[in-house]
Amino acid sequence: MRRRTFIAGLGGAAVSSVVTQAEQSKRPPTIGFIGSSTPSAMGPWVSAFNQRLLELGWVEGRTLTINYRWAEGRNERYAEIAHEFVRSKVDVIVTYGTPSTKAAQQATTSIPIIFAAAADPVGNGLVASLARPTGNITGLSLQQSDIVGKKLGLLRELVADIQRLAVIGNVGNPASVLEMAEVKAAAKKLSLDVISLDIRRAEDISPSLDISRGRAQALYVSTDPLIITNVNRINTLALGTHLPTIYNGKEYIQSGGLMSYGPRYVDLFRRAAELVDKILRGARPNDLPVEQPTKFELVINLTAAKALGLTVPPTLLARVDEVIE
Repeated sequence: MRRRTFIAGLGGAAVSSVVTQAEQSKRPPTIGFIGSSTPSAMGPWVSAFNQRLLELGWVEGRTLTINYRWAEGRNERYAEIAHEFVRSKVDVIVTYGTPSTKAAQQATTSIPIIFAAAADPVGNGLVASLARPTGNITGLSLQQSDIVGKKLGLLRELVADIQRLAVIGNVGNPASVLEMAEVKAAAKKLSLDVISLDIRRAEDISPSLDISRGRAQALYVSTDPLIITNVNRINTLALGTHLPTIYNGKEYIQSGGLMSYGPRYVDLFRRAAELVDKILRGARPNDLPVEQPTKFELVINLTAAKALGLTVPPTLLARVDEVIE
C-alpha cells in the first residue's frame, strides 16, 4: 500500500514537473535592461526603445517582460545587476555604455547582449570586429572618438578666441579615457592647451570644475553614464563660471549646456530594439554586425549662448540641426 502510494507520488511529481516546464516554455521572453544612469536621464531613450518594440509586435506585460535596473552612474552596480539577470535567466540583456556592457560580458557567455551605445567596441574588447562580432554580444557603436576633432572645430567657431580647454571625464570608464586622449591629440593640432579634469564619482565633479575656474575658456564633457546622471550639476556649475560646454548629444545640453555634436541617441535605442527583436526571433548575436551611426546632429542652446554672452555666427547657425531656446 505504501509502495503504491510512493509510486503514485512519484508520478504526480513527474506530471507536476512537466506542467511547470510547459508553463515556463510559454512564458513571455524577458529582457534585462541595465540602465546605466537614472530613469529620468534615460527616459527619452527608453521610450524610443519601448516604442520600437511595440511597433515590432512586442507588448510589454503581455508578449514581453522588461526588467529595469538602474545603476545611477555607479560602476560597482553594473556587475551586481548583470549577475542578477544571469541568475534569473533573462533571454536578452540590453546595456548602455562600455562599463555596463563589459560587466554583462563578464557575467555570461551564453545570454545574448545588445549594447544600445558603446564607444569603440573593438578597442575596448567588447567584440572582435564590427563586421563579425564573436560570442554573445553585438550592438551599436558611438564612434565618439572619431568626431572629437569635428567637435573642437565647431566649438572654436562659437568661442573664437579659445586658447585653453578643459576636458572632464570619468577615468573609471575606459571609453572616457580613450575619448579624453583623443581630445588632447585633437587640441594639440589646434594649438589649444588642455586641462584634464579626472572624475570617478559624483563627489569629484564640483572640486574638478573649481580647478578650471579662471584657467579654461571652454569645457569639453566626455560621454559617460556618470556624466549624464549629473549633467544638471555640471551645466549649472559651468554656467556659473561662464564656461561654454560641448557634449556628444542634445540630451546633455537641455539643462543649460551650450552645444552638442553627435549621433541621435533615440535612433540608437530604436535600432537596439530591432536587434533585440531579431534575437528573440532566433538570430544569433555573432550573425549581427555592430552598426555605426550614419547621421550626426549639431544642436545649440541659444539660451545658454545668451547667458554666456556669445553670439552664434550666421555661418554656424545655418548648419545647426536644432536650436534650444
